[in-house]
Amino acid sequence: MTHHLPARRGAAARRATALASGLAATALLVAGCSAGDDAAAEDTIVVSTFPFGVEEFQEAVIDPFTAKTGIKVEVETGSNADRLSQLQVAGDDSGIDVMLISDYYAALGQETDLFQEVDAAKVPSLDEVADFALEDGYAGPAYSYQLNGTIYSTEALSAKEAAQWDLYGDDEFAGRLALPDISVTAGQLMVSGVGETYGDGPYDIDTALETLGGWAPGILQFYSSSTEVTNLLTQGEIVAADSLSGFATDLVASGEPYAWTPPATGRYMATNRAMIPAGAPNVDGAHQFIDYLLSAEAQTKSAELVGDLPVNPAATVPDSIAAVVGDIAADPVAAGYSTLDPAELVPTRGEWVDRFAREVTAG
Repeated sequence: MTHHLPARRGAAARRATALASGLAATALLVAGCSAGDDAAAEDTIVVSTFPFGVEEFQEAVIDPFTAKTGIKVEVETGSNADRLSQLQVAGDDSGIDVMLISDYYAALGQETDLFQEVDAAKVPSLDEVADFALEDGYAGPAYSYQLNGTIYSTEALSAKEAAQWDLYGDDEFAGRLALPDISVTAGQLMVSGVGETYGDGPYDIDTALETLGGWAPGILQFYSSSTEVTNLLTQGEIVAADSLSGFATDLVASGEPYAWTPPATGRYMATNRAMIPAGAPNVDGAHQFIDYLLSAEAQTKSAELVGDLPVNPAATVPDSIAAVVGDIAADPVAAGYSTLDPAELVPTRGEWVDRFAREVTAG
């Protein structure tokens, strides 16, 4: 019997029209995405991935995969939204075999069946990865994850102070703090952390927005990129910001007085997932790539060169990452981190983004 990863397909029909309209509005064809004969050949796959760290990913994963299997990899890049838009427009003719994409966008694509389920029988490495990488709700496994917490100046704050959500409402630091906009990954994790800490749970949007709105006058900036927040910190304009742990890696490695800490409560993480589009021309090659991507070998090199937190517990976590997150990388769930349910986020996303703009950042 063939085994598959579980995937939730809830309310696809009801939201298909709205999704198509939203994606079409931002549709952007990624250069080189035409599906030629080579893409369908057994010795070639097309991988769509993020636009950053591409050279490092090539060295860590793609080149060793090709050396091991003989399968060549063509890489296409773009933002989550742009690449999902391209897939929506192209449908089964996208020519993409594997899409590496963040969890929310993976769930969004599943609502209109843009992805097929990964066949667990064809990916032996699935037996090695952490349980959270295989959670119900996604057609493909997580291959890395991102932890939310606070990046801060060790000259201004102690780790204990930085771990408290109350920091962002502290008058002593008013005007010297930053928070993410809800549109970025850290933003949703922050909203859920605040909702859990001060309200009824991670989806208590009313309490979260009321709390954040109360803090907003003392927040210098609601940022939308990692560059923004690290620049604010290194230029001395802020002393702390809610951020993903990966933002701190280079800063901590530099030896400058910066650190990152998980929040005392409301710990949430996001995942990046390996998905196979419904019209993938080389499904067998796609499964082989995902199997290698999840192996301890690839996970170790990806952590070392790309900075990805590994989902395979057998992978070695480099000192550069351990210096930021400590033992959390060994088992984030044991450290109190949880993932968010896509079934709760996808239907409410538009409403929450609009409310965040009105109730938090508008003032």
